[in-house]
Amino acid sequence: MTVSRRQLLRTAAGIATFTAGHRIAQAQTFPTRSVRVIVPFAPGGPVDVFARLLAEKLSEHFGQQFYVENSAGAGGNIGAGRAAKAAPDGYTLLLTANNYVINPLLYDTVPYDPFKDFAPVSLAVGFPTAFSVNLSVPAHTVSELVALVRANSGKYSFASPGVGTPSHLLGEQFRQELGLDLVHVPYNGSGPATEAVMAGDTPVCFAALTAAAPLAQAGRLRVLATMSKTRSGALPEVPTIAEAGYPGLDGEGWDGIFVPAGTPPEIITALSDQIRKVIALPDVTERIEALGFSPIGGPPDAFAKQLVAESATWARVIRAAGLKLQ
Repeated sequence: MTVSRRQLLRTAAGIATFTAGHRIAQAQTFPTRSVRVIVPFAPGGPVDVFARLLAEKLSEHFGQQFYVENSAGAGGNIGAGRAAKAAPDGYTLLLTANNYVINPLLYDTVPYDPFKDFAPVSLAVGFPTAFSVNLSVPAHTVSELVALVRANSGKYSFASPGVGTPSHLLGEQFRQELGLDLVHVPYNGSGPATEAVMAGDTPVCFAALTAAAPLAQAGRLRVLATMSKTRSGALPEVPTIAEAGYPGLDGEGWDGIFVPAGTPPEIITALSDQIRKVIALPDVTERIEALGFSPIGGPPDAFAKQLVAESATWARVIRAAGLKLQ
């Protein structure tokens, strides 16, 4: 039997219409079972804490359980690799931090491609890095510290939560841009790095504001600036790095949500819209700010553009510093 070209076109159009209708129906009924949220870090950390808050609210809205599954190791690479292999059906989310775009620039090999293996859903929250000093350091502003370091070449060091962490790269970018002789001293997390500065083991620190704010509020260390675009509600009197006179160095840590590449766009839109609504809820905003985060939200396309821009920025910083991890 001969099939005419017109019949073939009608068949193709019918298949396309059915497929589109099926996807829309999927999005309208999504989810019909529990949704896994992979967090590639240990329980109790800032990413995990926010993930559990978000999962609780998404469960309330969708009427299905969103549950957190921690898969820590290799700076977030193990969990991201697991999420990349999940079915692209909306039932596995990856909630992670800047490491997502930084790690492929640092490690020789990573088990995922940030631009091919995932689709961005939404930027969620930002968490500023605190630029702080020990109370004995005779500098009360960023410009005073810059002058002090330049006058004492080789005598100052800065602590960070570890090699290749967002806070370390912000400190490294600061050092590179201003041509400062600052030695990097890595610690195992923001808490230990901040405590080392408070104790006087290192004079300067770039670490999460969530670790520095309580100590600054107690008068145990001095925060000179936040490496962010806006002031933090936790320390509203502390200027941003741009307000301190150094624009262009205002990178900020973030938590964002991704799904495996190939997830139906209707499901991505449904998730993105609801995540942004959750973040804007007054009680959620209050809890987010109490944790030292800043609510952001944002559509997938804007988040995708940010990822490309950040990758280019950190590639330059990492290359100039000669950083590499195994």
